[in-house]
Amino acid sequence: MAQFILIRRDKKGALETRLATRQAHLAYVEKAGANVLLAGPMLDDGGDFCASVFILEAESESDAQRFADEDPYAKAGVFGETEIRPFRIITGSLTPK
Repeated sequence: MAQFILIRRDKKGALETRLATRQAHLAYVEKAGANVLLAGPMLDDGGDFCASVFILEAESESDAQRFADEDPYAKAGVFGETEIRPFRIITGSLTPK
């Protein structure tokens, strides 16, 4: 399997929708299991959520796109921009120290 980095930037004014959909999003990510190597929100200057970042393992970029499209945040209209790029983990830990 290949690794991909997925960056999904929120639409302006989407914070309320993001917060209302958060539990469904977290359940979706948990269900994806080992295919999600790392995930978390990006924060704006005020400390509010403004994007989601994932490092995924997937068979193809289209599979990574499918994962992105099925996210409850995507279905609720939270995201504006999406970027998916091939990614290669060289070193580092997936948990904070």
